[in-house]
Amino acid sequence: MDQQTYRDIMRHHAGAVTIISVGEPGARTGLTATAFCSLTDDPPTVVACVNRNASAHDLIARHKTFCVNILASPQHETAMRFAGRVGQEGEQRFDEGAWTTLATGAPALEGALANLDCEVIEVHEGKTHTIYLGRVRAGRVQGAEKPLIY
Repeated sequence: MDQQTYRDIMRHHAGAVTIISVGEPGARTGLTATAFCSLTDDPPTVVACVNRNASAHDLIARHKTFCVNILASPQHETAMRFAGRVGQEGEQRFDEGAWTTLATGAPALEGALANLDCEVIEVHEGKTHTIYLGRVRAGRVQGAEKPLIY
């Protein structure tokens, strides 16, 4: 199958929009991602697939932590900012919204539907992406909004 047909097909697969964030204040970055899912609840573990060209890729590898921020429907602009659609990069993407930390120190978005604060426990290399398995060390549910869906 060619790459464009595959992309066209996958655009019909609805998925929750998340921001995967990493780093410390002054050196944070993140990306908008739908390539995220639950792996198991015993122990709580998630799968996050990150493009090797993404600014967050090497920081996740270095810090061995990340936070998955599940966005609410009204947070479309935040998703666009972290997707690089408005020209902001790295730390600039955190200028809007309130950011805190949970257990690992990775940035957690206040007002997201939920946050999953993760420690990397396994890494698998794909052709263009790295598959990070993250053990959930902390989490919170904050919103009653509908999720932002791609």
